[in-house]
Amino acid sequence: MVRTTSRRSFLKTTVALSVSAFAGRGLRAAQSGFKISLAEWSLHRALFGGKMTNLDFPRVARREFGIEAIEFVNQFFFDKARDEAYLKELKKRCEDEGVRPLLIMCDREGALGDPDPKRRKQAVLNHHKWIDAAKYLGCHSIRVNARSRGSYEEQLKLAADGLAQLTEYGAANKINVIVENHGGLSSNGKWLAAVIARVNSPWCGTLPDFGNWQEYDKYQGVKELMPYAKAVSAKSYDFDENGNETTIDYFRMMKIVLDAGYHGYVGIEYEGRRLPEPQGIMATKRLLERVREQLVG
Repeated sequence: MVRTTSRRSFLKTTVALSVSAFAGRGLRAAQSGFKISLAEWSLHRALFGGKMTNLDFPRVARREFGIEAIEFVNQFFFDKARDEAYLKELKKRCEDEGVRPLLIMCDREGALGDPDPKRRKQAVLNHHKWIDAAKYLGCHSIRVNARSRGSYEEQLKLAADGLAQLTEYGAANKINVIVENHGGLSSNGKWLAAVIARVNSPWCGTLPDFGNWQEYDKYQGVKELMPYAKAVSAKSYDFDENGNETTIDYFRMMKIVLDAGYHGYVGIEYEGRRLPEPQGIMATKRLLERVREQLVG
């Protein structure tokens, strides 16, 4: 009887430890992994060519690519930021497809680092409507640009000023203002990191893009921006016969992302010309899944 009880206790303990170990591995994998989203710019040729509209994007992301989180681009509904009926329909389509809107990438609204104080203020005000739209749709952020003119230090000061003004409005609405390396000095990781540090707000961060670095070392740039990252853009252009991106080492890049403690969404942003957009998106998705499997397990 004593031996039976001991055996039962032993088996119970063994099973409990096995379940605990399995759960621990699952928890660690979840904590150290990342999720995949789709940036609307990946379909810019289809959108500009009239083959689909912004309202179609949630359905296309979910049904054609099996992706459940999306990143809008304001250019594809530029005049709809204050159109309540349109936004209501867009939100409904996201809900119907079970797709989560993450952010709106905003362009063509003025330079947030404009040397002219009036123009800088107007650029800030121009972005307010996109923060309102992002809030309504359930996004966590808007992505903006940090364009400016002048010397390195002058642009740093001006961009930080415009971003700080916009971030104040974003914080009041619980929407992050995040900056992508997107040309000019923003494609200098050290400069952009210094701009965000100067704003010094938990509501202002970065969207590191694997591309858009021009002469700057892309891996160093992403590493410099990751401490402030609230989203990540997996830029892709072309792929070799093994499914690897031909200009970006995704394993190296994603290790930088994960080593920074980032476990959020990584957005596919295919910009290649050789493969049609659907094939380029799927090639990027497969590569990210393979990287995740090898780096996370």
